[in-house]
Amino acid sequence: MELAISHSWDLPVGQAMALQARLAEQVIAQTTFNPEVVRTVAGVDVGFRGDVARAAVVVLRFPELEPVDFARAEVPVTFPYIPGLLAFREGPGVLAALERLTTWPDLFLFDGHGQAHPRRLGIAAHMGVILDRPSIGCAKSRLCGQHDEPGDAVGDWAPLWDGDQTIGAVVRSRTGVSPVYVSVGHRIDLPTAIKFVLRCTRGYRLPETTRYAHLVAGGAGLPTGQKQLRLF
Repeated sequence: MELAISHSWDLPVGQAMALQARLAEQVIAQTTFNPEVVRTVAGVDVGFRGDVARAAVVVLRFPELEPVDFARAEVPVTFPYIPGLLAFREGPGVLAALERLTTWPDLFLFDGHGQAHPRRLGIAAHMGVILDRPSIGCAKSRLCGQHDEPGDAVGDWAPLWDGDQTIGAVVRSRTGVSPVYVSVGHRIDLPTAIKFVLRCTRGYRLPETTRYAHLVAGGAGLPTGQKQLRLF
């Protein structure tokens, strides 16, 4: 796997923030691919057990959302927990998991933020830029910005703004539950990102990409010779 940009993940806090600001300038908030030819999407999630990061990537056939490949990696955590700098804790594990994939996806959906971040570089934007691949952030909670409440119907959304800048969208993915926070990662515009998140959501609050990745990070796997996850 070749990276468009490589850097140290074990940086002093000030240098990490400065790096985020530089990488944020390289985010492309426009769709640079044909959405109609997307055939695979990947969910990325990272959990922690003590000082170990457990990263998972699950590739799903699109639009069927059937899993076709997955990879999991565990790596020691070397960066402290600091809100806004979580990519430095999660990034090494994500890269280690990606190295083990045999099916490279057309589009990544990260369980985290993209541009909806104080320095406009959450995990989805950070990884999207260094991989130079289309990516979307779909987070469960707000990190920064303000918004009105979206409507109650699935697909309703309201802009998430910070000052005079729209940094994402608050999207109703399921009636009667809290919305999700969608933002541009890299090489995609916000309306297209919202559409993909909704097309990857089937009756639950979180998209199938995130749900599968969370299961794999927690220990589920693909049985040998099968294309179906064991969900337990």
